[in-house]
Amino acid sequence: MLLPVVLIFWAVRVEAQSKVVVFQSDFGLKDGAVSEMKGVAMGVSPDLKLFDLTHEIPAYNIWEASYRLRQTVPYWPSGTVFVSVVDPGVGTDRKSVVLRTRTGQFIVTPDNGTLTLVAEALGIGEIREINEAVNRRRDSQKSYTFHGRDVYAYTAARLAAGAITFEEVGPLLAKQEVVSIPYQKAELNGKVIRGTIPVLDVQYGNIWTNIPDDLFKQLHVAFGELMSVKIFHNGQMVYQGDMPYSATFGAVAVGKPLVYLNSLLQLSFALNQGSFAEVNKIASGNEWSVEVTKK
Repeated sequence: MLLPVVLIFWAVRVEAQSKVVVFQSDFGLKDGAVSEMKGVAMGVSPDLKLFDLTHEIPAYNIWEASYRLRQTVPYWPSGTVFVSVVDPGVGTDRKSVVLRTRTGQFIVTPDNGTLTLVAEALGIGEIREINEAVNRRRDSQKSYTFHGRDVYAYTAARLAAGAITFEEVGPLLAKQEVVSIPYQKAELNGKVIRGTIPVLDVQYGNIWTNIPDDLFKQLHVAFGELMSVKIFHNGQMVYQGDMPYSATFGAVAVGKPLVYLNSLLQLSFALNQGSFAEVNKIASGNEWSVEVTKK
């Protein structure tokens, strides 16, 4: 009767020992910062497998870091360890944490709003504050401005490699909640759907919203029917226009606008072979919101 108990304990202990670490930052690749983080990880264990989510988050843009985690983490297996370093408050009293989602992924990051969207989407399993007395690169205490290398990459590597358990990251936070950035959540009010513009499709200038297809379907819109679209920045309307709901970009003439569902099945706006964002001077972030109604 002891064997099942032992097996259960072992399964809990190794849940983060996937040996996979995925890095995200606003560092870019022009210097050695990303390589330094990966070097620290490999110093913990050369058996680790290291991947990049992105290092092109705009400088200091915590909101976009939050979105990219929400976009990406669900596609990685349970046990994957993420490092997200967009940290304009590095060295201040913001907490350094590891969040375990309810689906089993681990995110090592400052708790500065970066966890807003992934915590909502995947749920909070547990949050532990990193004990830097134990989980910090040796002889790095004099460095106050590169926690991505000295604390986060090091802790993530130790967790992924099995050098520490999740419990050994540090103390469990009394309040199992994260610092959250306020934004317009997707909602249907009568015949109006409201949402935010969390991010742009940066390559093409399309406008992505957080309005999911199941909410949009409640308007009962068929392909070809016109939608009225309003876009606001800090509550001030900066765009208003009508455009058809379309399955493909080619359903409208070149340069014409359309409403479509993007690859995440979220409502989006585009110009066929043009940049909606550039033409209409639209950006993204929690201060941007949209209203959509059926004509």
